[in-house]
Amino acid sequence: MDKLVNIGQSVQIKGELTGNEDLTIDGMVDGKILVKDHSLTVGANGRLSAEVHAKTVLVLGQVVGNITADDKVEIAPSGSVQGDIRAPRVAIADGARFKGGIDMERKSTATPAAKHASPQPPRDMPAAVGAGKV
Repeated sequence: MDKLVNIGQSVQIKGELTGNEDLTIDGMVDGKILVKDHSLTVGANGRLSAEVHAKTVLVLGQVVGNITADDKVEIAPSGSVQGDIRAPRVAIADGARFKGGIDMERKSTATPAAKHASPQPPRDMPAAVGAGKV
C-alpha cells in the first residue's frame, strides 16, 4: 500500500518539498514540489505558487507555476492553472481554468541506433531497381 501525505488547509510552506509518497495539498505552498515517482493532488482548498514535478498531477485548487508530469496532468472543473504544462497526457475538464502552454511530447523509447538506421525499402519492391547497370 502506498503512503499518502496530506498538507491541511491551515498549513503554509515556503521552500522545497520532496518526497517518495503520494501527496495531497489543501494548504499553501510557495516554492518547489518534487514527488517524481508519485502523484500530487492539489485539493480544492490548495493554493500553489510553485514549480511542480510528479508522476501524475490532479488540480482541484489553484496552481501558479509550471507543472511537469511523467504520466498525466488533469485539471478538474474547480481547478485553475496559470503556467506551462509538460506531460504526455493532459486533461482539462469543462469549467477548468488554464492559462499557459502545453507540451505533450512523449519520452522517446527508440534506441539511438534505431533512430539513425537507414530506412528499409518496402518488402514487395526490389532493393534497387536496375542495380549494377551502367
